[in-house]
Amino acid sequence: MNFAIDSLEAFLEREYKLVIVEIKETFGSAPREAGTFMLVSPTGAHGTIGGGQMEHMAIDHARALLAGVSDAVEMDIPLGPDIGQCCGGRMVLTFRIGDDAARVALDLKLKEKLKALPQVWLFGAGHVGRALADALLLLPLKIFAVETRKNELDLMSAGASHRLVAMPEAVVKDIAPGSAVVILTHDHALDFLIARQALARNDLAYIGMIGSKTKRATFASWARQEGLTHDAIARLILPIGGKTVSDKRPAVIAAMTAAEILAALNAQ
Repeated sequence: MNFAIDSLEAFLEREYKLVIVEIKETFGSAPREAGTFMLVSPTGAHGTIGGGQMEHMAIDHARALLAGVSDAVEMDIPLGPDIGQCCGGRMVLTFRIGDDAARVALDLKLKEKLKALPQVWLFGAGHVGRALADALLLLPLKIFAVETRKNELDLMSAGASHRLVAMPEAVVKDIAPGSAVVILTHDHALDFLIARQALARNDLAYIGMIGSKTKRATFASWARQEGLTHDAIARLILPIGGKTVSDKRPAVIAAMTAAEILAALNAQ
């Protein structure tokens, strides 16, 4: 079975005949939530509705629809011993042939989901910034990268929205409430200016800065002189990534920080 690893857009462009399989309802314990969907073509699939025997049954049924062997557009699947799963719940799936109307509806749905994605703003596109962008782009998030250096920003993944600006700290006021801000520039003074602007707001889900205990102490002293309160300064996560893994490689810092950001966004 060929599960596509390319983008959804590439799959839709390549596969004309397909079925949109969507979770309509769940009852009890289930591996995915209502609204989750996957696409199934005669030879491939994109996405997942939870895996296991349940998903294989859904794929088989979608291909039966494509072949004209079945016309049932809904399945009610108990997630129990009968199919070799032990979730104990139940899932109701719907099946829709991916004709032109269905594709338009899917495109609109995806655009609405994209608008609703939490935002993460990365200030700095150096080694850690790029590694963090790569980690976050795998998650249901919208990533923005802000830099003063074009050569560094050009190395950032194209999946992130690039912002080349002369004064990154001026961008902070335009960030959507509930977003996460991560400060990783090449200049400590610039880091401090961005953090001051971010901490002056009380509607951001996460504000983190790369650095050390010494950098935190230096920032705290400077921030107090700038008029920030103790409570505001305490909201800054510095260093980012926690203390569980003492590994300073960019990819490791990125993995730990991505988990930290997700926890903060989900706590809202």
